[in-house]
Amino acid sequence: MKNIISEIELKYSPIVIKQERISIKDSSSAYKVLLNNWNMDSIELYEEFKVLLLNRANEVLGVYALSKGGIHGTVVDIKLLFAVVLKSASSCVILAHNHPSGNLKPSEADKNLYFKIKRAAEYLDINVLDNLIISKDGYYSFNDEGE
Repeated sequence: MKNIISEIELKYSPIVIKQERISIKDSSSAYKVLLNNWNMDSIELYEEFKVLLLNRANEVLGVYALSKGGIHGTVVDIKLLFAVVLKSASSCVILAHNHPSGNLKPSEADKNLYFKIKRAAEYLDINVLDNLIISKDGYYSFNDEGE
C-alpha cells in the first residue's frame, strides 16, 4: 500500500497593483475603508468581525470577513484569523467589528479578545495596529483611546 501525502504550495497573487493600493494613515482612513466594505443593510442587524490586512507600508492588501454572528455577538476563531493573516503575507492588521446597537463602547469581552489577539500576534511578528468598533455613524479606536 502506497502512502499518499498532499503537497502544500505557497502562492501570492495580488489583484491590485502597488501604485493603486490604499494607504492607511490613521484610524479615520481605516474606518472609511472598512465602512466601504461593510453591508449597510446589515450593520445594525447583526455583529460581524473583519480584519483589514496590510503590508509593512500600511497599504491595504484586503479586507477579510472572519465571522458573522447575532445581535449580541460573533465568534472569533483566532486560528482562522491567523491562517488568513499568514496566507495573505500581511505584516500588519487592523481588527474591526460592529455593534448593531450603535453603542461604540467596548465590552470587557471586546477588550479581552483584542489583548489575546495582540499577544498571539507578537509571537508571529505581526503588528496589530488598532481595533475598531464601528457603526454607520462613527467608530471607536482602541489605539486613539490609549487601549
